[in-house]
Amino acid sequence: MSSTESVPTEPIQLDSAADFDDLVADHDTVLVDFYADWCGPCQMMEPAVESVASDTDAAVVKVDVDRHQALAGEYGVQSIPTLLVFSGGEMVEQMVGAQSESALHGAVTENIA
Repeated sequence: MSSTESVPTEPIQLDSAADFDDLVADHDTVLVDFYADWCGPCQMMEPAVESVASDTDAAVVKVDVDRHQALAGEYGVQSIPTLLVFSGGEMVEQMVGAQSESALHGAVTENIA
């Protein structure tokens, strides 16, 4: 699958759960960050997540679990932060808990479609 859209260099804030599947399908590789504003580890990871958006060929989608509880449930998110990597529209990796910037970059680059 080849992406027809350019990859954004900043994280995309998910506004509507209905847009999730399109975002995953529109980009070859996507890092999805399930987070909450009140989550300390999520806040600590923000620079690393932004770095993936600006420095890799992956799109980054941020999903607020308080706003999108059903979507979080659909993907089995039980604690946050939870980060999913999609490649070619399929989930290929799940990471739970705070991750280092290098771990995020590694997970994304090894799954570049």
